[in-house]
Amino acid sequence: MSTGGYKIRNQEGIYFITFAVVEWIDVFSRKEYRDIVINSLIFCQEKKGLKIYAWVIMTNHVHFIFSVKEGNKLSEVLRDFKKFTSVKILEAIQKNYSESRKEWMLEIFKKEGNKNKRNTVYQFWRQDNHPIELIDNNMIDQRLNYIHNNPVEAGIVENDFQYIYSSAKSYCGEVGLIKIENL
Repeated sequence: MSTGGYKIRNQEGIYFITFAVVEWIDVFSRKEYRDIVINSLIFCQEKKGLKIYAWVIMTNHVHFIFSVKEGNKLSEVLRDFKKFTSVKILEAIQKNYSESRKEWMLEIFKKEGNKNKRNTVYQFWRQDNHPIELIDNNMIDQRLNYIHNNPVEAGIVENDFQYIYSSAKSYCGEVGLIKIENL
C-alpha cells in the first residue's frame, strides 16, 4: 500500500492509519474540502464495508482507526478512498473561484505528481501511510487518545469533544458527523 514497505498484511485487522497532504498543505482549513472526506467515508461505510472506529480531520492530514467487514479488503477500500478524495478535492480546488491559494496549491500538487510515475498530473496524498495493526487494547487506547487529542495539541479546542471533525464526540455519548463503531 505504501512505497516505504508498510503494507496491510492482515486484511481483517484493525489499523491506525494517517493520510497526509503532500508538502503538508493546509487544504482542510476549508469546510468544503473536509466535507468531501466526510462524505467519502460515509460512502465507504455504506457501500464498501468500511468500519470506522475513530477519526480526525486536521488541516493537512487525517488519522483513522479502520477495519472492514468480512469479504472486503481494507487495502482496496483505502486505495479507492484515497483516489476518489484526491480527484474530488482537486476538482473542488480548481472550481473554487474564491480559493486564494488555488494556483500555489495546484503548482505543488503538479510538482509532486511529476515525481510519481503512477500519476497522470497531480499528487494530492503523500504515499507514506504507514498503517499500524492494532493488536492489543494498549495499542488501541494509545492511538484512540492520540487521534482525539490532535485538535487539543494543535490549540484548536480545549477539550477533544469540542472538535466536530473528530470521533471524540461519539465517545462522549453524543452524535458526531460520522457513525462509528466503538472500540
